[in-house]
Amino acid sequence: MTILVTGATGNVGRLVVDRLGAGVRAMTRDPGKAGFPGHAETVRGDLDDPDGIPFDGVDALYLFAHPPTAREVVDRAVRAGVRRIVTLSSGAVTYGYDTTHHLPVEQAVEASGVAWTHLRPGEFAVNKIDLWGPSIRADGTIVHPDPDAFGQPIHEADIADVAVKALLEDGHAGQVYHLTGPAQITQREMAVALGEAIGRELRFRDVTPEEALAYYISVGWPEEIARYVLGLGGYEGGDPDDVTDYEFVVSPDYERLTGRPYRTFAQWARDHAADFTA
Repeated sequence: MTILVTGATGNVGRLVVDRLGAGVRAMTRDPGKAGFPGHAETVRGDLDDPDGIPFDGVDALYLFAHPPTAREVVDRAVRAGVRRIVTLSSGAVTYGYDTTHHLPVEQAVEASGVAWTHLRPGEFAVNKIDLWGPSIRADGTIVHPDPDAFGQPIHEADIADVAVKALLEDGHAGQVYHLTGPAQITQREMAVALGEAIGRELRFRDVTPEEALAYYISVGWPEEIARYVLGLGGYEGGDPDDVTDYEFVVSPDYERLTGRPYRTFAQWARDHAADFTA
C-alpha cells in the first residue's frame, strides 16, 4: 500500500510521514531540504500544480487543505486510483466559522466518491512557537493581552495519531473526527508549563489587544489570523465570532480511537522546549 502525504513538511504532515513507515510517499516542493526519514520515498510536488503530483501507484492520500486547487487535486487522485482520502480540516468548520477555506476542501473530497475521513482539530499548540517564541527567547516575556483567557491547545502528535489510523485501518470511511485537545487552560497556566519546561520564569508584558496584534504581525503572522487569535476578528475576517462555552468541551474521539488521553500542554512544552531557548 502506498500513501501519499501532502503538506509533508508541515507540523502534522511530518509526524504522519514518521509514523507510517514503509510505503509512505512524502511530497514537498524541495526534496533536497525536506530531511525525511530513510523509509520515506521523497517526491517533488506542489498542490498548486495538480497535474504534476505523483499519484502513480498511490492507494491513499493525506490531504493538506489548499482550497484553490482542491477539486482538481482530488479529481486527479481519483483518476489515478486513489481510494481513500484523509483530510486535515479544522474545528472551525464544525461551528460554522469556516466556509471558504477548509469546508470547500471537505466538500470536494466528499463529492469524489472515494472513502473519506475528515480530521477537525482545534487550536494548535504549536502556534505558540511563532507567537510566543521570539519574545521568550529574547527576554523571557510573553506578548498576550489577557493572561487569564482560556485556550484549548492540541498537541500536533495527537492529530497525526488519528491521521495514521484513518489512513491504515478500515472502518473510518465517512467519519468526521473532532480533535479538541484536553480540557481548557489559561494562557497563564500555559506560561507556567513552558517556564518549567525550559527552566525559566516567564512573565506577561502589559499590552493592549491592539499592541499584541501589531507584535504578532511583526513576527510574521497574517493580520486576519492574528486578529482571530486575539478575539478581534472572526475566523474569516469581519466581526469577532460569537464563541460559546460548548466549544470548550473535550471531544472523546481521540481517546476512543487510540485508547489514550490527549497529550497535555505540559507534555507539548517539554517536547518543544528547544524551540523556546536561544
